[in-house]
Amino acid sequence: MSARTRTGTERLLRALRRTLLAIFGAQLVLAIGMSLVDSYRRRGKKAKAFPITPPRTVEIGEGTITTYTYGRDLYEDMLAAIEGAQRQVLLETYIWKGDEIGERFKRALAAAADRGVEVYCVYDGFANIVVSPRFKRFPATMKVLRYPAYPAGWRFFDLRRYGRNHRKILVVDDEVGFVGGYNIGTPYATEWRDTHVRITGPGVWDLKRAFADFWNLHRRRRLRESERPLLMETPSTWEPRIRLHRNVPRLWMFPIRSMYLEAILRASRNVWITQAYFIPDQDFVDALKEAARRGVDVRILVPLKSNHIVADWLSRGYYSQLLDAGVRILRYRDAMVHAKTSTVDGAWATVGTANIDRLSLTGNYEVNVEVIDEALAKALEEIYRVDESNCLELTSAEWEARDLHRKFTEFVLAPLRPLL
Repeated sequence: MSARTRTGTERLLRALRRTLLAIFGAQLVLAIGMSLVDSYRRRGKKAKAFPITPPRTVEIGEGTITTYTYGRDLYEDMLAAIEGAQRQVLLETYIWKGDEIGERFKRALAAAADRGVEVYCVYDGFANIVVSPRFKRFPATMKVLRYPAYPAGWRFFDLRRYGRNHRKILVVDDEVGFVGGYNIGTPYATEWRDTHVRITGPGVWDLKRAFADFWNLHRRRRLRESERPLLMETPSTWEPRIRLHRNVPRLWMFPIRSMYLEAILRASRNVWITQAYFIPDQDFVDALKEAARRGVDVRILVPLKSNHIVADWLSRGYYSQLLDAGVRILRYRDAMVHAKTSTVDGAWATVGTANIDRLSLTGNYEVNVEVIDEALAKALEEIYRVDESNCLELTSAEWEARDLHRKFTEFVLAPLRPLL
């Protein structure tokens, strides 16, 4: 190759690199700008009321599962469980705000520790980076693990160490456990529509194992009492209708995506999904389209406007495919719907912390409970119908008639989907 040819090739490569960087930079600037504008517009806006479904309990084997769709109901029962604890409390959360609700949980946990209860807490450092450092000072009687904002350390090349801890778990005395989408904070008590479940019976032990495994995998390796391994003292009894699925990026385990896909591929009657941030991969979209085309009633309920505007725009990139296949898209009004639930054929259901996006399904620490039980599926379907009464359905005609600038924005942001 001549020197002239090499010089031409190098110039072409440089131009190509600069073009790609410019495109990526424009995408980031657009995403950041949209987020800032949306945040400014939300300032001072008061939350509106939305329909709620009271807690409902169903019996499953030797235990029960109670559904919650209103934060205040959930928090009261969680706090009551902590206040009644006699031996051990395990709390894990993604966001733990330093507001009124956050302080109530902190006081209840500290009081439990003071009366001799073992109290273990885990929270995500990045998610709480704006929370006051003073709030994050806990009594020495509590064993607290702050999952670091940057967990990779010097192993920046190891992709297994970048997942955020997005789980929300509470286990008290091996007798009761809570899991679902609710973080801890005052806005979630009345302003957000989310879903959580309370579990009693053998299913509680799986939640405890999930907490203990995370604690032991990430505890700081020192000799202090608070940093010793959390020992398991639970029987290995199985409740075949309840299974706990955990995404563990450190171990390269991501079963939740497989759980969803298997249920969708087996569906013969209906697939009803509620998601806060719906940014699936193409294989997931294809599974939903195929289900709709074989006559399954496929519905996806998402926020009309979520708290992450960029996620909304990225989600819309799949609407044309889904609508063309016969999938119904329902947009929840007046409140942020943060639930991560699904029911299939009136017999299968899941409630958990994982969104249907790349971060949750192949990136973060997540936990979903899978239940094969008609009574629970029926309860969640009734919740879905109540939520549906507060939705605007998106039609194909409405979607195709959207403005040109909206189509352009979707096109520009599309390459960011694999990142979220």
